Amino acid sequence: MSPAQDRPGVRAPGGRTGRTVRTVLGEVDPAELGICDAHDHLFLRSPMLPGQEPADPDAAAGRLREFRALGGRAVVQWTPYGMGRRPADLAALSRAERVHVVAATGLHQAAHYDRATLRSAGEDPAELFVTELTEGIAGTGVRAGLIKVAGAFHGIASHARRTMTAAARAHHRTGAPIAVHLELGTGALDVLDLLCGELEVPPEQVILGHLGRSPDQVTQRVAAESGAYLAFDGPSRAHHATDWRLPEQLAVLAVAGFGDRLLLGGDTTVPETPGMAYLLRRLRPRLEVTLGERMVERILVANPARALSFGAP
Repeated sequence: MSPAQDRPGVRAPGGRTGRTVRTVLGEVDPAELGICDAHDHLFLRSPMLPGQEPADPDAAAGRLREFRALGGRAVVQWTPYGMGRRPADLAALSRAERVHVVAATGLHQAAHYDRATLRSAGEDPAELFVTELTEGIAGTGVRAGLIKVAGAFHGIASHARRTMTAAARAHHRTGAPIAVHLELGTGALDVLDLLCGELEVPPEQVILGHLGRSPDQVTQRVAAESGAYLAFDGPSRAHHATDWRLPEQLAVLAVAGFGDRLLLGGDTTVPETPGMAYLLRRLRPRLEVTLGERMVERILVANPARALSFGAP
């Protein structure tokens, strides 16, 4: 491991790609990101998850330590505005545990907020998103590295249209990638029509989350053909189909030539979630049987380095 890999926040000299990944400790050359959990949560707060939310810094440190011991080097925290991100703690954990952490701005579905929190995002959330990407979150100086928004079940509700429109505006001003929560894996093509069609966001700057929760291989292939990234990010102890279908879904896409569009994430949200270490301890060897070690390495290292990187617009 190079010195830059071992010290989160230190950018490799020269910026070999001309692009950067923005972590909570600063800019990182994409080539230095390493094995990446492309969708997870170290901290999360929501009225939809009372009493279950990950909110303990010591527990978060333990999860990062376990992940790093298995070879993990980067975690993308999709927790957006108003949901307990704890930016100062993210920076402290990244530094202490020597794991790159990418934080999110953006807004989730309206159900995850009370009215006052939604109002505090402002009439035009794009201004908030840009501030958090360029200046920092809540005055901490810790900057977000992507914009997280969410679709509705099988479509785009009015709140989703508003937040995605704001995300597109913020993307065009900053170049930051947009990550989309697809409710139960649905609505991917509607999201692409809005973001990449109407709002003119380049598809390679869009990450579609939770596609594995809806085992529609036609939709998955069409989404991959668009050029967007497909995040399979929901391992579960309760919903086993998410796991046992995963090798086949990824294999179909890889054989069709879309191996460079695939991402993996743990999405730790409740105590029943297996956790980010599960990606490397259990899912990685299972996927290597089906996909081979080189393809799995590509999905964990090369693909997130591209998906998360951006330059000046």
